[in-house]
Amino acid sequence: MAVRTVVVCEAQVPFVEGGAEFHVRALVTQLREHGYQTELVSVPFKWYQKKEILAHAAIWRLLDLSESNGQAIDLAISLKFPTYFVRHPNKVAWLIHQYRAAYELCGTPYSDFQHSETDVGLRDTLMRLDRQMLNECQRLFTNARNTASRLQRYNGLTAEPLYHPPRLADKLRADSYGNYVLSVGRLEAVKRIDLAVEAIALADSSIRLVIVGDGSNRPKLEERVEALGISDRVDFAGWVSDDTLIELYAGALGVVYVPYDEDYGYVTLESFLARRPILTTEDAGGPLEFVEDGVNGTVCMPEPSAIADAISKLAADRSNAARLGEAGYARAQQISWDGVVERLVGATGPLTTGNGSKVP
Repeated sequence: MAVRTVVVCEAQVPFVEGGAEFHVRALVTQLREHGYQTELVSVPFKWYQKKEILAHAAIWRLLDLSESNGQAIDLAISLKFPTYFVRHPNKVAWLIHQYRAAYELCGTPYSDFQHSETDVGLRDTLMRLDRQMLNECQRLFTNARNTASRLQRYNGLTAEPLYHPPRLADKLRADSYGNYVLSVGRLEAVKRIDLAVEAIALADSSIRLVIVGDGSNRPKLEERVEALGISDRVDFAGWVSDDTLIELYAGALGVVYVPYDEDYGYVTLESFLARRPILTTEDAGGPLEFVEDGVNGTVCMPEPSAIADAISKLAADRSNAARLGEAGYARAQQISWDGVVERLVGATGPLTTGNGSKVP
């Protein structure tokens, strides 16, 4: 059956915008540009208290998106928990992530799941339901190899990674290498902007840190900057316009991107497309699928002193910064939307387990 009409399913936390939201909207735009009649179906999501999680999953399970106004909808694409609970006979998942606090973040400072009977029960239920709902999909994709590995480890499901360009891909450009390093992303604990703050205090004093983004961790970060006495070297820019972000990428010495076990990370490819080297860490997850130490960036220990050393080395050798940036640009140029759309829309095969057999 030829696909003409597509719905893209989004779980949206009101007033929160980040990589996942940009991802969803970019997909809608690309599907339309490729000739598919596409609508975004967005339902608010509340992740706290934990008892709310299953209720929000149930909301998606109640939705039947197989038709609209008497006309069939040919394809439903789900991207993150709990949108893949939706009912549709031709459902495809392109997984950004599941409910991470119940998965790989459990047991870390970035999760509120404890080893209590209630939390263990909820975690088991979420994993069981995820496997069941994802099993309904005609095909299963992820946004990165890191996400696919988690899915195999926790749910026994095999997914095909589909990489996509960042939304500013055709607008990013390079300028001269300035006297600041850039951090871009939500100011939440798991993004570890605090490592960048601690590092800049130890790095070459001629280099500043510009932080783009906002979030619940901002007050703590501002307090720490004040305590370190580096207010003159750290700029909290908040969320900025696309034009401003493009300018900031273009003039940066490099980009510090040190999240904990990130799924994919637009920032990596945005940095590369602006010909800027990435400074990341050995436990960053998704960025490591693109960043090669000494080739197009630096991969170091998740410690302020190691990150500071990497920043100082870029400041001391700008020709090396340029070499790394050019290599990153060449890597990012290999990724396009055409293959992603083709795989998502044309996907019809059965979901398989790690040994190639169909999931029961």
